[in-house]
Amino acid sequence: MTQSVSLRVRRPPGPKIRFPRTVWQGMLNVLPLLEAMASEYGDIAYLDAGHLSFYFVNDPDLIRDILVTHGHQFTKSRALEMSKLVLGEGLLTSEGAVHRRQRRCLQPAFRWQCQQHYAATIIGCVEHMRQSWRPGQIVDIHHEMMELSLAIVAQAVLSADVTGEASEIRRAVNTLVSMFRYAMLPGAEFLAHLPLPMTRRFWQARQRLRDTIARIIEQHRDAAVGNAANGQADLVSMLLAAQGEADTRMTDEQIRDEIITIFLAGQETTANALSFTWYLLAQYPEVETQMHAEVDAVLGGRVPTWEDLPQLSYVEAVVAESMRLYPPAFALGRCARADYQLREYCVPAGSTILMSQWVMHRDVRYYAEPLRFDPGRWLRESCAARPKFAYFPFGGGHRVCIGEALAWMEGVLVLATLAQLWQPRLTSHAPLKLQPLITLRPKGGIKMRLEARPRP
Repeated sequence: MTQSVSLRVRRPPGPKIRFPRTVWQGMLNVLPLLEAMASEYGDIAYLDAGHLSFYFVNDPDLIRDILVTHGHQFTKSRALEMSKLVLGEGLLTSEGAVHRRQRRCLQPAFRWQCQQHYAATIIGCVEHMRQSWRPGQIVDIHHEMMELSLAIVAQAVLSADVTGEASEIRRAVNTLVSMFRYAMLPGAEFLAHLPLPMTRRFWQARQRLRDTIARIIEQHRDAAVGNAANGQADLVSMLLAAQGEADTRMTDEQIRDEIITIFLAGQETTANALSFTWYLLAQYPEVETQMHAEVDAVLGGRVPTWEDLPQLSYVEAVVAESMRLYPPAFALGRCARADYQLREYCVPAGSTILMSQWVMHRDVRYYAEPLRFDPGRWLRESCAARPKFAYFPFGGGHRVCIGEALAWMEGVLVLATLAQLWQPRLTSHAPLKLQPLITLRPKGGIKMRLEARPRP
């Protein structure tokens, strides 16, 4: 609950960080830092990073309180404040009444009727990719999944074809995402404005993405209202139609920010989740065999449809287990609006509370053999007894990811459709290197050899 400022501030235990260099090293190697803090200091730890204070929470009940029960007492963390340089006042970064209004505008694009329409587009994009693959071909599976998810979000959600500029867009996205690693560092708000080569690349990449979105908006503007009137309108048409309504009126800049947010989030998280899934399947042949058996039994050689999703339960469990071990959103933060009581500790207003999916999803208290890739754990009765916020790949509360249902559908359909014909194999068994930016990425990609599946 909220506490008055007269309460004496008592800090949890935590590492002693005294020098700026140590702060930079810790923030740039955030996964080992979070793991070490949870291991050494338990459910609540404190990190003093100069003029920034972080409280790290590693307990599902406390996470539920912060995200759900007391969610109105927090704003998004400093990292997402910095992301406004890219996303503007989009759904991911806006607060209060602005966020509620924008979420209301966007919600119709994610209702189940639209998702049925999206499913057909997703399958079309996947079929095009699987027919372009060749046996023995060496690919970076992360690159392939990024290309695929870019095509899917552009065609399914935005009704746009970006095939001719996909390479440029991907480079721009990579440049923008790489800058987020500095968002939590002291002085980060000044870094983006220094005349450095990396900051020049950042501003050029941002303009490249904005030019793409501006083109998409203009292509939709004339037909927006007519398209929105039918039951299968895309997101851009819906937002343009909402410009003329008093309770949902949005400026051109707000529409641009929302589309950039959906464009980036819709591509980045799904592509990373699928990349890690292929990596894990190649190391666990018994899981791959069981997944293939379900795909063959349910589909019988035809491509999947929306109606097949309930029968592809093991495929969904594979995706869920992949996001447990390698959550695309590996940590999230909330900034306290006022002093907040966290068990016996008082978190001062303005402090950031960190919660890590990477740490919680690997906690031995909630997952037996936590480092083992075991999709079956999501099909057993014990799954229901696990605390809800021991697993939260899409966040929670009123800020839960608006595209969660679409992401699940896309993950299952992509995996099932590709697995009908292909079983990628790792070209090297070197340890996987990770790159925790605004999302968790495989550093340097994942090289795999494409092998055709024997016909069942």
